[in-house]
Amino acid sequence: MGPLDNSMRFQETVIALRESRQQVLASNIANADTPGYKARDFDFSSALQQALASGQNQGISGSQAGALSPGLLYRVPTQASLNGNTVDVDAERNESTDNALRYEASLTMITSQIKEMLAAIQG
Repeated sequence: MGPLDNSMRFQETVIALRESRQQVLASNIANADTPGYKARDFDFSSALQQALASGQNQGISGSQAGALSPGLLYRVPTQASLNGNTVDVDAERNESTDNALRYEASLTMITSQIKEMLAAIQG
């Protein structure tokens, strides 16, 4: 594999993991009022390293993004709730916004790489 393949593979993996994380964060927000619900997330950096090391992203597309299935962890609550729910809606929204911005940045980078390849091919 060449440097271009590695770069594309990296960005593809990042995008798939960002998509998976967005689903987890959305689930947390959706269950903010569910008694006993425990907020979940995963360590993005560790999940990325693991996915790249195992080569799980090869041939990944939309619905296959969940195939990466990073190890979900329970969030440590910042404030105890009476009903046992550990979702902090403000924190989840902040994480979701940050994740969405990083997802968009990764899409921009991969789009730029593809445009550069097309320009090189077309001369």
